[in-house]
Amino acid sequence: MTTNEYNSAVELFSDNIYRFALKQLKNDLCAKDVVQETYTKVWLKHKTIAFEKVKSYLFKTAYHCIVDWIKKEKRNGDIEQLTDISVSYDLNFDVQSWLNAAIDKLPPSQKTVILLRDYEGYSYLEIAEITGLSEAQVKVYIFRARKALRTFIGALEELL
Repeated sequence: MTTNEYNSAVELFSDNIYRFALKQLKNDLCAKDVVQETYTKVWLKHKTIAFEKVKSYLFKTAYHCIVDWIKKEKRNGDIEQLTDISVSYDLNFDVQSWLNAAIDKLPPSQKTVILLRDYEGYSYLEIAEITGLSEAQVKVYIFRARKALRTFIGALEELL
């Protein structure tokens, strides 16, 4: 990949990577750090990366940066556990915020694949390459995540 192609990749994909990191980390500064770290790592290997494959390489690198950040924060004890998110029930709710709360309740692997598939529009094969999972496992995680989201949304409908 040439320098111009690298600059094009920054222009084309940095917003997508930022949104992906922000959805995972829920912290603007950390998401920006992940984007910076991702592009730094890609720059170090830019001569060996084909421009046609740069999008999946960027997301794979960003995914690994996110995983590393989460592990580091857990080790330092600075990250809050998201296992029990309480949602206040209000009739004047915002559907997107409820959906985000439901996505936050998913296990990290399911959250990652559902964000890559439904928010970023990646194919099953591309998600498998990014996450290192098999294509079949990606499909299973997406199925389980969607099932959990349907259950969560169904529970909300009963409350309203």
